[in-house]
Amino acid sequence: MKEKLNKIKSMADEAFASSHTLESLEELRVKFLGKKGELTAVMKGMGALSPDERPVMGQLANEVRDYIGEKLEETKKALQAAAEEKKIREETIDVTIPGKCPKKGAKHPLTQVLDDLKDIFIGMGFSIAEGPEVELDYYNFEALNIPKDHPARDTQDTFYIDENVVLRTQTSPMQIRTMEKQKPPIRVLAPGRVYRSDAVDATHSPVFHQVEGLVVDKGITMADLKGTLETFVHKLYGEETRLRFRPHHFPFTEPSAEVDISCFNCGGKGCNICKGEGWIEILGCGMVHPKVLKNCNIDPDIYSGFAFGIGLERVAQFRYDVKDMRMYYENDMRFLSQF
Repeated sequence: MKEKLNKIKSMADEAFASSHTLESLEELRVKFLGKKGELTAVMKGMGALSPDERPVMGQLANEVRDYIGEKLEETKKALQAAAEEKKIREETIDVTIPGKCPKKGAKHPLTQVLDDLKDIFIGMGFSIAEGPEVELDYYNFEALNIPKDHPARDTQDTFYIDENVVLRTQTSPMQIRTMEKQKPPIRVLAPGRVYRSDAVDATHSPVFHQVEGLVVDKGITMADLKGTLETFVHKLYGEETRLRFRPHHFPFTEPSAEVDISCFNCGGKGCNICKGEGWIEILGCGMVHPKVLKNCNIDPDIYSGFAFGIGLERVAQFRYDVKDMRMYYENDMRFLSQF
C-alpha cells in the first residue's frame, strides 16, 4: 500500500505539471481526490490491514492527500495568474494610437430642402399644418370640389383602403381641416408624404412628398399669390430667377395656373436640363374656389384666398441636379453622403 500511495503522489506531480487550463485541473482533482478517485480507492482498503499497519498507512495516506491538495491549490493559483496576465495583455489599449472618430449622420437631402422651404414660408408668416396620411374621401376629394366622376378618383390613380378611405393623394386635405377649425385670417404650409398609383421610374413614384400652402383673408388677390411665389423662388433660387404663369385647371382653384421658373442652369437660353425651352415647371397654384370656401363655412363674398402645391422631390432634383428621383429612396450611402 505504501508503494501505491507513493505512486499516486508521483502521478499527481506529473499530471499537475502538464496541466495548462483550469478545466483540466478540475478533472485531475476528481481523478485523485474525488469519491471514485485514486487516493479514495486506496484508503477504502485500509480495513484489510493489520492493527499495527493501519495507523502508519493512515498517516501516510493523509500526508499524500494534503500534499496533492496543496499542489492542486498552487497549480490553480498559477493558472489563474497566467490567465489574468493573458487577459490584461490582450485587452491592453495603446493610448498613443490615434482615435477613430465615429461617423456623423446628416439630414436626408429631402429633409434639408424641406427645412429650407419651411424657413422661407415661416419667415413670411406661415405656420405648419400636419395631418393624417390615411384620409377620408371627403377631405381628399369631395371638399376640394372633386366630384365622384373625376378621373383622380379612379382606382388606377388612387390607393383606396375602402370606399370612403384613401391614402391621401395630396396634402390639400390639411387645408380643408385647417379652414374647418380656424377662421380667417389663415396662412398655413402643409408638407408631407402623399400616395398615387404611379409606376416607379426616374420621375415618378407611388410615394412622394408635397408642400402645399394656403392663405385666406379679406381682399386676397392673384397679385398676393404672385408676390408670395416670387419671394419664395427668389430666396430659393436667387434674385435673378424669373417666373412665368400659365393658365391651367384645378378643381379646387379658380383661376388656376402652372408656374415655371427660368432655368437655373442656362438662365433661360435653353439647355438639356430645361429641354431647350429655357423654363422649368415648378408648381401649381390658383385662387381658392368659392365652393371650397363654402364647404368650410367661409363666406366667399367676404373672404378670398390662394393656394399652391410644390413637389418636394422636384425642387430637390433641381437644387442638386439629380436626374433620377429613385436615388433619394435607395439608401445608398455613396449618394446620400454627398449631402
